[in-house]
Amino acid sequence: MANVRTVTTDLPPRTRAAAVGISYRPMTENDLPFLAALYRSTREAELARVPWSETEKHNFIGMQFQAQHRHYQEHYPDALWLVVERSDTPIGRLYLERWTSEHRIIDIALMPEARGQGTGRAILEDLIDEAASAGKPLSIHVEKENPAMRLYLRLGFRKLEDKGVYDLMAHPCT
Repeated sequence: MANVRTVTTDLPPRTRAAAVGISYRPMTENDLPFLAALYRSTREAELARVPWSETEKHNFIGMQFQAQHRHYQEHYPDALWLVVERSDTPIGRLYLERWTSEHRIIDIALMPEARGQGTGRAILEDLIDEAASAGKPLSIHVEKENPAMRLYLRLGFRKLEDKGVYDLMAHPCT
């Protein structure tokens, strides 16, 4: 599965993220196995409800990851494709598009062991600050059942539109 675009300029600010040991680096082809495992970690609750074998789950997740990856790469050609690291170890991903009218978080995800430690909050607060400095809102599609929805609401994101499984959320960044 080729088709990995990377942008190496204009990394997001890391004021708060650096304080919790977070750095970013551009995604490479070598990151795809990690990114697929990260993707699976975000779908474990769903997978636990289906009576499939491990092989069936693995194949399903592989197809879903590839489809999502292709979609993101094709529809957001100018995005930043970043691996989130702590101590040079990948712990997540941040895909960010900066449009003239808004900044859009295409995807943000952390491995289970990195969740609930303030890492996501620090990253999001830095992104809010960056968008505010640019005079733009910050938006993201969030699955309605995503436990991180509470964090988005605490940080001041509000639902703009119901997209079925997802809500389009935005922070005014003012």
